[in-house]
Amino acid sequence: MLVRKSDSYDVAVIGAGVFGSWIAYCLRKAGASVLLLDAYGPAHARASSGGESRIIRMGYGPDEIYTRWSLRALPLWQELFAEAGRPELFNRTGVLWIADEAERESYARDTVTTLTELRVPFEKLSNDDLRHRYSQIAVDDSSWGILEPSSGVLMARRAVQCVVEQAEKIGVNYQIAAVHSPKPSSAVRTQLLELATTSGENISAFTFVFACGPWLPKLFPTLLGNRIFISRQEIFFFGVPPGDARFQPPALPTWLILRDEFYGMPDLESRGFKVANDRHGPAVDPDTQSRIATPEALAAAREFLARRFPALRDAPVVETRVCQYENTSNGDFLIDQHPDFANVWLVGGGSGHGFKHGPSVGEYVAARVLHTGVPSRASTQPSAEQSEQGQQLDHRFSLATKESAQHRAVF
Repeated sequence: MLVRKSDSYDVAVIGAGVFGSWIAYCLRKAGASVLLLDAYGPAHARASSGGESRIIRMGYGPDEIYTRWSLRALPLWQELFAEAGRPELFNRTGVLWIADEAERESYARDTVTTLTELRVPFEKLSNDDLRHRYSQIAVDDSSWGILEPSSGVLMARRAVQCVVEQAEKIGVNYQIAAVHSPKPSSAVRTQLLELATTSGENISAFTFVFACGPWLPKLFPTLLGNRIFISRQEIFFFGVPPGDARFQPPALPTWLILRDEFYGMPDLESRGFKVANDRHGPAVDPDTQSRIATPEALAAAREFLARRFPALRDAPVVETRVCQYENTSNGDFLIDQHPDFANVWLVGGGSGHGFKHGPSVGEYVAARVLHTGVPSRASTQPSAEQSEQGQQLDHRFSLATKESAQHRAVF
């Protein structure tokens, strides 16, 4: 049963995707009593955190904060997997960036600078290096590469489920439940005392954290309806040639080709060679969009394969997936208090690059939430990361910086 009016948690977290599950885990580790809710289940089939795999990489051009957060997140993922006895949920495939002197050169150059300054292991590859090591990839004459040997792939759906399982082991109460949108009772900023579920029960907590991914603008349509953008994204897995190990690790790392805006992964767990277009698709509703891949998206993926991985030109499709990105106007995360409720936090805008940062987001949100109003028995000090970045980071993630027109700046 859900907590009723006579009971109360320190924090109720709504949404058990990668952000919500790590927030709940970090809050509980800090001493808070936590209720974690999800309408469908951790990393369910409609979630932006669902699916089989996500890249964890350190390169972010000049955007040092996300490189730092990735560096912090990877060992936390690995520690949690080790505690759970699930080390296979991280695959150290390496991550290969293929850049081009003529296209988005500054992003790749800035990545090299940032990785160097933060002492992240990487190798810069010449055009000859690329052709020699990765002959299965057709690179342009002006291409060069950045290889992150310690980066790789998180097994997304199972990873989130693992976080929730570990959170439950340390005392988080996880429940399946859907909630109604909270509505201010007056024009004056107030506290949210209870949150109603669609089954007619009430949740009582000192603080509420909404980490609902693409459902955020549906729960807060007036506030976020034109600030969170939900786009359709189609992913394909292609069968590799029989007996051909060139498309499996270690022969091929996870890869991103900047010129084409495509990324993908080698054949992991024999599921097939993953290919995804990183361009934002049309606007969709996560509850009603078709989950069947379109012929147009398949044709674009096949055209890409024919140019860049010619041995897979006629490869069969072995699996498809339709999901969605959920982004803010510029790609930065949204982590801020609701303007009408002093004890309500909004956390989202992470699709396309946010999955890897789950542990860092969890630490950051827990520090901010517990520093701003939860009872002293669950209090904590801001993390070293938050202290270092201070008000600048808080402002960057604030609602005030989120606009109604998309100008993607974070990749």
